[in-house]
Amino acid sequence: MAKTAGRPSNDEAITIKKYANRRLYNTATSSYVTLDFLAEMVKGGEEFVVKDAKTGDDITRSVLTQIIFEEEGKGEHLLPISFLRKLIGLYGDNLQSFVPSYLEMSMEAFSKNQEAMKNSMAETMSGGSPFKVFEDVARQNMTMFEQGMKMFGGGIAAPGFPTHPTERTADPSEIESLRAQVEELKKQLKEKSSA
Repeated sequence: MAKTAGRPSNDEAITIKKYANRRLYNTATSSYVTLDFLAEMVKGGEEFVVKDAKTGDDITRSVLTQIIFEEEGKGEHLLPISFLRKLIGLYGDNLQSFVPSYLEMSMEAFSKNQEAMKNSMAETMSGGSPFKVFEDVARQNMTMFEQGMKMFGGGIAAPGFPTHPTERTADPSEIESLRAQVEELKKQLKEKSSA
């Protein structure tokens, strides 16, 4: 997305104000914008923060979630139902504090592997294995997750995961359950790649 005059540089977040009537106002361009416009800003790598116009509260997370909801409603299904169910199930769980950092690291790893995935898709069109790169990325993510769980289970914080005095050590049965889920994912990926 091309920058327009009056927009701040990439390292400076644009402020979007959300009014009670749900309208979104871009303070950099002095114009009202839509969720679709904000989605394009995200895709273009433009940083923004959304603030409640009345209270000044940062509501960026809820607006980004709303964009995802809108995209999913259009048929752009990126989030499998099983993933959504498991994610909802983690709210209130003693591993809840671990999940955001893990998901963030997973998405960063996925982003770094995007180019390899694009190349693999091109290779697939010429007769290569369609699931090889997805398997590799999943394998890397599972390895990272298992390493994080070992550190977490041992009471040692993984890099980027702050340890809080009130944080409980994970129950060994929960870790085994997560390992079983990881193995099931690996099995499903293997079945898909051999199909």
